[in-house]
Amino acid sequence: MYRKMLAVAGLLALSSPAAWAQTPPGCDGLEHRGDFDFWVGEWDVYTPQGQLAGTNSIRKTQGGCLIEESWSGTGGSSGYSMNYYDPLQEAWRQTWMSAGAYIDYTGGLNGDGAMALEGEIFYHGNGNRAPFRGLWTPNEDGSVTQHFTQYNAETESWDVWFTGRYVRQQDDPDTHSGE
Repeated sequence: MYRKMLAVAGLLALSSPAAWAQTPPGCDGLEHRGDFDFWVGEWDVYTPQGQLAGTNSIRKTQGGCLIEESWSGTGGSSGYSMNYYDPLQEAWRQTWMSAGAYIDYTGGLNGDGAMALEGEIFYHGNGNRAPFRGLWTPNEDGSVTQHFTQYNAETESWDVWFTGRYVRQQDDPDTHSGE
């Protein structure tokens, strides 16, 4: 009986948050490796016209369970996102927060190997909300194209919200990381 009690106590201890502090389980399943890793890195982000829009730092944290984004725009804008595989929805999820907007969307890799997320944007200043889509496409040269669209209820169309080309700072001949 005593051994059974010790075994049960041991199992309970392994499933408690205190046990996680000692030995984090990590996220090393296939859904955490590879799906969105192409976006991890230090980036210069350019508009379709070739102008620098800002820089973005994307890194994996929390034992590989979380991808954190920290955006800094050339015009002074900033923002932060958390990206993770949600095991409850069996999908990737991003929540974005900036002074201007909050975005919450889910999805996964499409047939072309791009990360496709869909959800909703909420604007802090006026309380407006709209359906929103994001698409991150890895390119053959190592860059990533990010394309956002927002649904326009008046025209019943998806309007471009932002398009950017991510170039790794170490590969960017015009890098601004040293300034």
